[in-house]
Amino acid sequence: MNINAFKIMDIAASGMTAERFRSEVISNNLANANTTRTENGGPYRRKVVTFKEVLNKELSKKDEQISGVRVSKLEEDNSPFRLVYDPGHPDADENGYVKYPNVNPLREMVDLITAQRAYEANVAVINSAKTMFNSALSIGRGA
Repeated sequence: MNINAFKIMDIAASGMTAERFRSEVISNNLANANTTRTENGGPYRRKVVTFKEVLNKELSKKDEQISGVRVSKLEEDNSPFRLVYDPGHPDADENGYVKYPNVNPLREMVDLITAQRAYEANVAVINSAKTMFNSALSIGRGA
């Protein structure tokens, strides 16, 4: 498998872009963890990001090569809402229960840390590639 120097950086950059988007979605989930009324009328529903690998077919070859990752879906999590007994709340139903978003802050923080680590791993790939390319250039100069 022959990968040129810039392809490595392109793949890592696509991962960084995808993880940045994932971090934004997670942050939005956390910001709306207590939003009981949205434009649609109900509580906020947690969003989930799905990634998909991007494949390129080489013109000279018939095999596919991975050329990065991208966001393929942004979906709502259909898990049930949390019910909290609070009869004084303006969004309480006739039994005094309020539907709160299906956002678990602990889970969101774990997902955010995972996204951050994946982003950092892609940064490390780019830095390693730059170091290798600089070393190869210095060998080529005879230094």
